[in-house]
Amino acid sequence: MADYNLIFKKVKSASRKLMAVDETAIQNALSSLVRISLAQIPFILAENAKDLALMDTNDPKYDRLKLTEERIKAICEELTQIKNLPSPLDKIIEEKILPNRLSLKKITVPLGVLGVIYEARPNVTFDVFALALKSGNGLILKGGSDADHSNRAIMSLIHRALEENGLPTEAFQLLPPDRGATKALLEAVDFVDVIIPRGSQGLIDFVRQNSKVPVIETGAGIVHTYFDESADLEKGKAIIFNSKTRRPSVCNSLDCLIIHRDRLTDLPELVEKLLSAGVTIFADQASFPWISNHPLVEKAREEHFGTEFLSLKMSIKTVSNLEEAMDHIAQYSSKHSEAIISENPTNIDLFLKSVDAAAVYANASTAFTDGNQFGLGAEIGISTQKLHARGPMALNELCSYKWVIKGDGQIRE
Repeated sequence: MADYNLIFKKVKSASRKLMAVDETAIQNALSSLVRISLAQIPFILAENAKDLALMDTNDPKYDRLKLTEERIKAICEELTQIKNLPSPLDKIIEEKILPNRLSLKKITVPLGVLGVIYEARPNVTFDVFALALKSGNGLILKGGSDADHSNRAIMSLIHRALEENGLPTEAFQLLPPDRGATKALLEAVDFVDVIIPRGSQGLIDFVRQNSKVPVIETGAGIVHTYFDESADLEKGKAIIFNSKTRRPSVCNSLDCLIIHRDRLTDLPELVEKLLSAGVTIFADQASFPWISNHPLVEKAREEHFGTEFLSLKMSIKTVSNLEEAMDHIAQYSSKHSEAIISENPTNIDLFLKSVDAAAVYANASTAFTDGNQFGLGAEIGISTQKLHARGPMALNELCSYKWVIKGDGQIRE
């Protein structure tokens, strides 16, 4: 049995060395990783193919697991963006001189050691490493068995890049994909500063219920878009189609279309392209008759609301006004991303102010909820909670702060 505490102790010790690493060395290591990864695309794809061969192609996780040459090149572009972002460390948040002439500064520092537990998402291995290195944090990764070949291949390239630049490989470790490793990580209170789960609601719930280490939840995305009485039909068709079909397996994809009752006459045109793309629609009692002649349309049941489909499926809820739409969102939302399509400024303002979610949109696709799209380089996850961080978590969210006090012999009476 692996001595996980020994691994954790090495990570914690090595992570302290990162504070002495200058920004140039970090940039060089990320450049090395990009160069090595592009050169090793055939190796990454071959290892990823081993994982894909063991997964049902109809599994919603299959698309998340799959790497392609184009996706690896896109990942490398993100790594380059992260490399070029300013360091989040040693920023002065606040400074002042007290009446007793003590000098106080509040400055940003790394969280310490991050523990990230994730499922079939090998891109996370790249993204989280880059963000951790750039923010001076040590990292313990615990991937799922579904992506083990892919994760180990990527980690080998990461260690090569670190070694090329004289940086401590011990600060960045990948655990084996077994339950014992998960249990050890969740109990590593002396070595790990925060646990960040990325995956299904089941994974997130398990981590929250069993972790002795503080947890930042990167929650599941149960996403709604409300098509208001005043909504522009052409905007609505484009936004809804993009939100649902761009990448249906990701957390920012549309799960429930809420439509104003007076716009049901537009529903057939609104969903025509969705149905052509193979989207199964679960329509409520009011909306079903308008599109019931299509074989992909079924009557909605209660379980179709509040569900993160992660596939080409979605539900439709009919409401009589904005208040009903917001009530439905409040009942079923995971507080990830919510949108309104409307030409009514009053309704837009009320929706944006009242809806409780990490990201709220007016007349735009929820597919933009992404660290890279927000100009953050990448993300370690999208936090749906309110303590410490909310929304896409990137470099700044991987920092805490400390007070630095300088004096000249002052003592307190």
